[in-house]
Amino acid sequence: MLASCQTGGGSLPGEGVSGSGFSYLADIRNTASLTSMTPDPVLEKAAIRQAGYMAAADRMAHDTGWRRDFATRMKADGVAAPAAENLAHGRMDMAKVFRMWMDSAGHRRNMLDPRFGRYGLAHATAADGRRYWALVLGK
Repeated sequence: MLASCQTGGGSLPGEGVSGSGFSYLADIRNTASLTSMTPDPVLEKAAIRQAGYMAAADRMAHDTGWRRDFATRMKADGVAAPAAENLAHGRMDMAKVFRMWMDSAGHRRNMLDPRFGRYGLAHATAADGRRYWALVLGK
């Protein structure tokens, strides 16, 4: 399952893996003649929070409840617009997540958006073993 979102709470368990995602994003951006993005701790924290929320709720969504949509979450996490978010869940490794995102027009568009130069990547595992992924992109 995939979901993407783009715009002009509490701490939940998750693991930041931005450093491990660098080569995937660099290859994706280099094929489009774009500069590589750099990992960012603020964006990674936002990704950790969203991955943890999704794993705890066992649902993949850009919102985290009433009046907690993507734009509201980004503002609360100190992420300036424009920003974008790619989500995924399932029993998959990082390579498969990036392949799935590249095969989806909205996710690919987010990763190839030239406005973005920084990112945060995280995942969290639900009780049933499914992994929830969040990639937050920013300028």
